[in-house]
Order: sequence, then structure tokens, then C-alpha cells
Amino acid sequence: MSELKAERRPGPEQEIEHEIRRMTRRSFAWGAAAAVAGLAGWGWLRTRPVDGGIPWPLRRVLEFNEGLSRAFFNEARLATTFPVERAREPRVNGRIGLGESFDPAKWYLRVEGSGEQAATLRLGLDDIKALPRTETVTELKCIEGWSEVVHWAGARFADFAAKYGPAVGAGTLAVTERKPKGRCDYVGLETPNGEYYVGFDIESALHPQTLLCYEMNGQSLTPAHGAPLRLFTPVKYGIKSIKRIGTIRFTNQRPADYWAERGYDWYAGQ
Repeated sequence: MSELKAERRPGPEQEIEHEIRRMTRRSFAWGAAAAVAGLAGWGWLRTRPVDGGIPWPLRRVLEFNEGLSRAFFNEARLATTFPVERAREPRVNGRIGLGESFDPAKWYLRVEGSGEQAATLRLGLDDIKALPRTETVTELKCIEGWSEVVHWAGARFADFAAKYGPAVGAGTLAVTERKPKGRCDYVGLETPNGEYYVGFDIESALHPQTLLCYEMNGQSLTPAHGAPLRLFTPVKYGIKSIKRIGTIRFTNQRPADYWAERGYDWYAGQ
């Protein structure tokens, strides 16, 4: 008579090991599929036509983000301010456009209007200092991830635009109000040598904390920080706070922007 062998059933430890192996195989399969899909997607993305320095699908994403930022923008919403004791000198980032051959004595600000009869003005630093003086202590935020509290002094861009804004008729300069007839849509700024340039939507340019600065932390600007005149705004990342402004251009066409042409967000809002 043959002896019946007792059926051996796996113990708890064997069941656990079997389940771990099954889950590992499944996870590996899913991971491999995801990797293949990712590589295929990256390959497809790299073959797309370039728009503004990056493949057009990525540019559409940045434009979507811009639309959201502009929809929620409120010129009455102010950035946080700090006691002046918190102010520190920020890093000297961004030397593009600050050529060593610059002569401060020969500096002037060129202002270009918009329209067929646009006025072109030539201003000196005294013209900027004649505008109401404004001081603010707030954060300069770099797109690289660091920030620093800085004490800025200068003239509000809104006050500058009210006096020297876009021409709406021969010899006439319009006072800039919220969406008045003839108001432009954008502002472009560039260094005297034209090597660095930024573009602004008019709403951000007219924000009450956007300043044309000639002092930082109680002292005149140094050449490395944009002397004799630079822009600062807390509603944009630091790449928009252009140093050593040579030209301000009021326009109805979106201006070129140095970093946007190299794949960054044109709007660059915080």
C-alpha cells in the first residue's frame, strides 16, 4: 500500500516572500513602462518647433501660468515690507549690460512713447530725482531661489509714467490712469548698450511698489548694482529688475525680454 504524502502548505514567511516578489515584478514592470513612456515623451518634445528658446509645448505651459498670474494680479495688493534694520546688500547677480567702458558722466535716459506722433525725450538723473521720492524695504527675490531684504529709494514708476508717459497727440504727454484712452499695454527697458533688456506688462510697471531707484540701503547705487538708475519691483523676480537703465519704451507690442528668449517665463511674476 502506497504511503500518501502529506501536502505541504507554505508557511507565513514563504507567503510574505512570494508576495514581495510578485509586487517587485509588478513594480518593475510599471517602472519600465513609465521610463519608456517618459523617454518617448522627451524624444517627442525635443522634436517640437522652438518658440522663444524652448519647445512650443513648454512655452504654452508658461503662457498658461502667465494667464493665471495676470488674472489674479491686483495692483492694490502690496508686497510685505520690513523694518529698515533688516536690510542687507544683495548679491551682485547679473552683470549683463554693465560694460566696463561705461562713463557715468555721459549717462542719460532715453524715453520713447507710442503711437504715430510718439515723443522721444532725453532725461537726466535730476529729472528722476525731481519726482516724489519713495522708499520701501522689501524683498528682492531671485529666480535662483534666494532672497534678500533691501532698502530701496527712488521714484515710483507710476509717477514717472504720469509725467513722461506715452504721447497721445503732438506735444502732449498723457497722465497715466487705470486703462485710460490711449494708454499703452507694455513697457520695455534696456541698458545703454542694449545688451540686457526686459519687458513689462503695464499693470506691473504701474504697481505702487515698482520703483526707478537711485539709492540702495541709504547710499547711492554702486556700478555693480546698476548706477545711476535701476528698476526694482517686488511683483516680479529679480531678472526683471534691470540695472543701469538707458532706455524706457512705452509700446503696444510685447517687448523683447532677454531671459524669455532663453527659455524663461516672460511674465516672471511672483
